Amino acid sequence: MSDRKLPTTSSRKQIDRFLQQAAKTPVLKAADERGRLIFAMDATASRQPTWDRACKIQGDMFLETESLGGLEVQLCFYRGHGEFNSSSWFTSTHDLLKRMTGVFCLGGLTQIFKVLKHTIKETKKKKVHALVFVGDCMEENVDALCHLAGQLGVLNVPVFIFHEGNDPAASTAFTQIARLSGGACCPFDANSASQLKELLSAVAVYAAGGRRALEDYSKGKKGPLALLTQQLHKG
Repeated sequence: MSDRKLPTTSSRKQIDRFLQQAAKTPVLKAADERGRLIFAMDATASRQPTWDRACKIQGDMFLETESLGGLEVQLCFYRGHGEFNSSSWFTSTHDLLKRMTGVFCLGGLTQIFKVLKHTIKETKKKKVHALVFVGDCMEENVDALCHLAGQLGVLNVPVFIFHEGNDPAASTAFTQIARLSGGACCPFDANSASQLKELLSAVAVYAAGGRRALEDYSKGKKGPLALLTQQLHKG
């Protein structure tokens, strides 16, 4: 897979819309259970830089949710010739990081269909509160992906997609998947590690505590989360 030229800036309005949609999405969770989040990443050849950034960032997902009862995270990724992997469920950043750092990226086509299908299977076994997917392209049948996204919407499992790069076909597909599932799609760029950190933490807080927890998390924060707080008070 060839490298893609990434934009150097992200749209602030798009990030704000993403966070606003996340805040409006209801989460169905018992008060005494952990939030359950599937963290899926494209691990094909062009993804190594983002994978490395995500390894450094993911610890914040756990830290931000400790006061909300904690978080369970399952790592999923695809790479190479039809290889799809899913981990056990982790409740500590150390265990998740150990698994992530053992993964290397390998060229191949996208397998988003498998990610969505797996999420449906997992939530039927035990409720999954959100799916996060990070990727830069889409090489599959859009209608088939949208069909699965609709099923996730029925199951109340929103898909939050972080789209790196400027592939228009991927952008269209990712937006539709997010909308049909009740989630949101947000672009980010090669220089936006801080944005990815903030957005991943926000979705983790949402998965653990729902809209009110995300609103509380936004208080006192600068950038898109500060704007989100203002928007929530108006809603």
